[in-house]
Formats: sequence, C-alpha cells, structure tokens
Amino acid sequence: MTDEVRKIAMIGQKRSPSREGGVEVVVTQLSVRMAKRGYHLDLYNRWGYHVSGRSFTDESGITYPEIRTLKIPTFRNGKLNAIVYTILGTIRALFGGYDVIHYHAEGPCIMLWLPKLFGIRVIATIHGLDWQRAKWGNFASKVLKTGEKVAAKYADEIIVLSQNVQEYFKTTYGRNTHYIPNGIENPVLREAKQIKDKWGLEKDSYILFLARIVPEKGLHYLIDAYEQLHTDKKLVIAGGSSNAMEYMEKIRRKASENENILMTDFVQGEILAELLSNAYLFVLPSDIEGMSISLLEAMSYGNCCLVSDINENIEVVEDMALSFRKGDVQDLKEKLSGLLEDKAKVEAFKQNASGFITNKYNWDNVIDETLKLYKKPANMK
Repeated sequence: MTDEVRKIAMIGQKRSPSREGGVEVVVTQLSVRMAKRGYHLDLYNRWGYHVSGRSFTDESGITYPEIRTLKIPTFRNGKLNAIVYTILGTIRALFGGYDVIHYHAEGPCIMLWLPKLFGIRVIATIHGLDWQRAKWGNFASKVLKTGEKVAAKYADEIIVLSQNVQEYFKTTYGRNTHYIPNGIENPVLREAKQIKDKWGLEKDSYILFLARIVPEKGLHYLIDAYEQLHTDKKLVIAGGSSNAMEYMEKIRRKASENENILMTDFVQGEILAELLSNAYLFVLPSDIEGMSISLLEAMSYGNCCLVSDINENIEVVEDMALSFRKGDVQDLKEKLSGLLEDKAKVEAFKQNASGFITNKYNWDNVIDETLKLYKKPANMK
C-alpha cells in the first residue's frame, strides 16, 4: 500500500453525519477532514437511521461531494440490527473499489476477515470493549466478543482510544495496537437564550449530564445522589436512548418524581452549545467508557467536570477535573455537595479546562496518524 490511497469506506456507524453516539461523531469528524484533504469516502449507514438523500452535509450546512452516504438494509430494532447491517454492508463494499475499509466498533469487525480475504486493506477502530456493556444480552455479547477476536486476528491495523484498551489487546491477544485518541475543537461559547426560553435555564443554574441514556453511563447513580442534595440547581439530563428502552423508562419514572430534574431528550446544534456553555457542573458517572466525546466537549467549553474514576475517564482529565469512586452514590453525593458549596473551586477548574483539553487532543493529529495507517505497507506491523 502506498500514498495512492484515495477511496475509503466507513462501516459501523448507525448514520453519519450524526451525534447519536461516539462512533457517529468520530466517523463524521474523520470523513469531513479527509474529504478536505482530497480523499473520497463512502459511509455505510443503517437504513432505519439514514437521513434522506445521498449527499453529506455537516452541522454548519456545508455539503461535501467527496462523501457519499449509502443505505444498508437492516432491522430497525432488535438483536440482529448490527449483524445484518454488517454482513450486507461488507458484501456491498467488496464491489466498491476501495483502497481501505475502516471498521468502527467491535460488533462490525465480525466481518472484517472477508475484505481481507479479497486483498483489501482493513483498519479497525475499537471504541471500547462493547461486550462489557450492560444493555447487551448473552447472544449480542458473544457476537461482540467474536468481532473483537476477528479484529485482533485479521485487521491490518487496530486503533484504540485508551491506553487501558491498548494494554487489554496486548495482554489478551498479544496484539500491538495504535493509541489514537479522539480530538476536540475550540468551541464558540453561547449565552443562555434558547435554553432559557425553552426550559428556564440560566448560566450556572444546573448540573449537566450529556450522554446516551443506557445503563453503563451510570445516570441512575447521579439521580440517586442528586436527590439527596439540598440545592436549587436543576439536574439537566440531555440524551436519547440506544436500544435500552426498559432502562430509559426507569429513568423517566425517576425523573418525573422530582420537578427539578429536566430531561431534554437528544439535543444538538445551538441548544447543545448553550447547554455546554452555561452549566455549573458537568457529571459523567460511567461504569464503562471507550473515550467519551461528551467529556471532551464539556471540558472544551470550560466546564468543571466530575467523573467516575475509571481509567478511561482519568486518562482524559488527569488532574484537571474531579472524580468519585465508580458506582458509589454516597461518594458522588459528597463530591457534588462540596462543589455546590465551593463556587471558587468550580471556577478554578473552569479556568483551566478548555486550554488543557484542546491542547491535549487535536483532530488534525488524529487524521495524520490514521492516514499513516491507511498507507502503511501490509507487511509492516
């Protein structure tokens, strides 16, 4: 493989452009930046999630003719959604004339061996150890673990987003991987206008949770801790569900019992920017993470962040945020209480968060390192 790489396929996302999850954000960011460098990309979106049309237009309204979005049939819901999409998408990609097929997440990697058999260069990005996530049943977990094993055995190169996962692949499979964490941009801060009109939210008047509402994100810990606090600050829960409807309903019931808990559902664009610009505190109480895009964004907006002490979170924030013991509601409550009482401490973290995170993680560096792997000769491991 040489610098002649021009045509790339992305397989694994639900849809792109989109902010529905970390995979979708990463695929969108990679695609836009590669298109600007003259590469041509086909994004294999799932039929039920697909936005209308084949053109790719980003949040700012710019259309990229170098990027096509393709609809791959699959079930809208259910255990077979991802596997059917992956099988059909991979078969379609065999005839696309691609120099590289880039698989995202463990599940889709289950078909990675097939294009490799046909001599196509295959790259895998492992966004996290998905089989550990609580929402998957036994069958789905086995499929995800199989995808992980296939990636370890057949992928030309594997990208991981955390050093913890890098060590896991080395220990479990003896496989070397490339640590290429996600990037983040310098955002434009916004005043609380739409969120004030819509929900009565003003600057520093709320604690923000921003993530998919699924068990492994630990939102239930945050609600339990919040309900023990004596505060006039609201708890704003921003995010949609992802095939975890039973958990979503449980959260809705708990939230409905407290008038100071606000659920916005999925947000993006200016409203998302306003929520991130005006929060008093951002909390990410995850049990499991790959590399949280929401955490990167929260810090880039200059938020004081409180995160669970899992390796993937601490690796990101270092000493520029506070942490609590994973799954420990009492410790979370005490840390929240301390930050609510100590505004000066919150402001100190806010002063340093944005510069720290935007210097540490950069999308241009991500593209540079990813393209090196696309072009690397197959016999160079």
